[in-house]
Amino acid sequence: MSKKILWIAIPVVLLIVLFVWFKGVYNNMVTQDEGVKTAWSQVENQYQRRLDLIPNLVNTVKGYATHERETLEGVVNARAKATQTNINPENLTEESLKQFQATQSELSSALSRLMVVVERYPELKANENFKELQAQLEGTENRIAVERQRFNEVARGYNTYIRTFPNSILSGMFGFFPKAYFSAESGAEKAPKVEF
Repeated sequence: MSKKILWIAIPVVLLIVLFVWFKGVYNNMVTQDEGVKTAWSQVENQYQRRLDLIPNLVNTVKGYATHERETLEGVVNARAKATQTNINPENLTEESLKQFQATQSELSSALSRLMVVVERYPELKANENFKELQAQLEGTENRIAVERQRFNEVARGYNTYIRTFPNSILSGMFGFFPKAYFSAESGAEKAPKVEF
């Protein structure tokens, strides 16, 4: 009788242990995946904050630099393009993230050109509204950098977890795939040349 119970108890205990392990690994993958989605939404929040500041900035500059129409239109068009580029956090692939980065980089370039134009208008640089908008934009750029870094850290933790053995077997079975990282802009590895 005791051998029969032993033959039944051992497989049942093994099944329970296996179930608890599967459950723990799966739930940890879900938790980490949600962490990646949360970190991504924080990145999007900061980019949205920048997009929201741009119309006020453009309108302020427009009042002083009326003949800089091409630069202002460039900023407006880049903003519109950036607004249309969305990524589903379920599908954070390298390709989709590169496309997102490209449109955001285009917007950053347009804003840089706008700031160069502003240098020609001392009365605009002295305008309190413009100073406030410029400070908010600079703060937002810093927040974007911080959130991108946080996203990369969370994505790295998630990617490491799902790629380690034996988790890698389960991650493929349950549809957990690696997430892409933000990378440096092309040309960022070279120091800018400064001339006086």
